[in-house]
Amino acid sequence: MSLVHQIALTLIQKVGHVTARSLLTRFGTAEAVFSASVQELLQVEGVGTVTAGQILRTDAVKVAEEQLKRLQKHQVEPLFYTDQRYPKRLQNCADAPMMLYYRGTANLNHPRIVSVVGTRMATSYGLMLCEQLADTLRPYNVMIVSGLAYGIDVAIHKQSLMKGIPTVGVLGHGLDRLYPAAHRGIAREMLDKGGLLTEFPLYTHPDKENFPQRNRIIAGIADVTIVVEAALKGGALITAEIANSYNRDVYAFPGRTTNQYSEGCNFLIKTNRAGLIMHPRDLIYFMGWEAVADQKPVRQTSLALNLSIPETTIMKLLQSSAYRIDELAIHANIQQSKLAIHLLNLEIKGLIVTLPGNIYQAV
Repeated sequence: MSLVHQIALTLIQKVGHVTARSLLTRFGTAEAVFSASVQELLQVEGVGTVTAGQILRTDAVKVAEEQLKRLQKHQVEPLFYTDQRYPKRLQNCADAPMMLYYRGTANLNHPRIVSVVGTRMATSYGLMLCEQLADTLRPYNVMIVSGLAYGIDVAIHKQSLMKGIPTVGVLGHGLDRLYPAAHRGIAREMLDKGGLLTEFPLYTHPDKENFPQRNRIIAGIADVTIVVEAALKGGALITAEIANSYNRDVYAFPGRTTNQYSEGCNFLIKTNRAGLIMHPRDLIYFMGWEAVADQKPVRQTSLALNLSIPETTIMKLLQSSAYRIDELAIHANIQQSKLAIHLLNLEIKGLIVTLPGNIYQAV
């Protein structure tokens, strides 16, 4: 599959994420899209004569060739939607970007990913919660994602690095620059102990409208989103709302009713948009996580039972790790509707349990 054509597909103005996905479904590869005729392109839902004309021009491919050279120069790794290294959790979201650009060492499909968001005007209370959160999560083999902005974002990145937790910053611009520039030092450290991720091509400026757009990546890449401190308006509440739309877990720390930077958290809790956590230990309880040192050894006895082929596949996966149903569907290559029936049968047989957060695990 041609990486140049994959990049080119994402550069066509009239082709959004949904249309690009439809084109890939119809033609199989990005290269085949550019080899299709006008008549074939017009058969794809969302593609009209203007869009078909833009696809058939060679400009996008030429621009993509230059873009790829620049990516290699800046040591940026392009991750197309079909790439095995593309974040699987994000892949399940309807508006997932077709292309991500990445620098770093962290696994974007880490077993447990927590997104942490909050106000840029962090108080001493919010900074204390970030420290507590990193301390508590350290034994649980997590990766922490945030937006590398001022306030809560950079605080949780710093605490993660101090505690040896891999951490990834999702940016609202190209990876040839860094905004805010004051965080350049911590960003360099994150490249060795985490990473930097964006959907924006090189030389994209940190324009205001990019940041609400990048919030869906912060929400979609994680198992759970934590709101530490937030006002009633701002990116943190947008991220929480997006996470809810993805059917992901959202939790928030409460704060004083008189503090404007706790109003957003209190609102999320009050309106059942986020679960209440008084201490980071509450998050561990709700997610049903065990510390790495406390995890039980893998048991093989269940596979000796009279299980169907799909059930055997499911059990092998669940004996090595816990999964949400959407993750399990991807790894087992089983439709979610059929998977739900198999999971119910296995639960009836006493072989698996459902943990808080809709997570399945072998007993």
